[in-house]
Amino acid sequence: MEVILKKNVDNLGYVNDVVTVKPGYGRNFLIPQGYAILATASAKKAHAEIMKQKSHKESKVLAEAEELGQKLAGLSLAITTKVGESGKIFGSVNVIQLAEAIRKEGLEIDRKSLKITQEPIREVGTYEAIANLHKDVKTTFSFEVVAE
Repeated sequence: MEVILKKNVDNLGYVNDVVTVKPGYGRNFLIPQGYAILATASAKKAHAEIMKQKSHKESKVLAEAEELGQKLAGLSLAITTKVGESGKIFGSVNVIQLAEAIRKEGLEIDRKSLKITQEPIREVGTYEAIANLHKDVKTTFSFEVVAE
């Protein structure tokens, strides 16, 4: 019996996979629980169309992420912060301030996708960060922390 999975099932497959299972397992567990639907001719045709559209959207998202990564790598960022007399920063610089500096430059990146490699930053200087823009696109860029 062939079924199309609607949810990830351990030891069987992932969403939108077409798998062959024993008839009892499909009829009595997968279909009633909502994990799968029966792979009829019309369901297979609809599944093929969905996969075609999904691959087109995925390639578009990947291209946008690569373009954003190139812009980010060519950007010169400077984060200004208050500095004490000994050259130490009051507090530390974090990804929230980094995301705000990127936003001021005209690029929109979620702060949860940013990671500063040498945390915590408590002194003035040049540092590196990694932006995880897509599952296949990671960009490393540098930024500078300067005194006000």
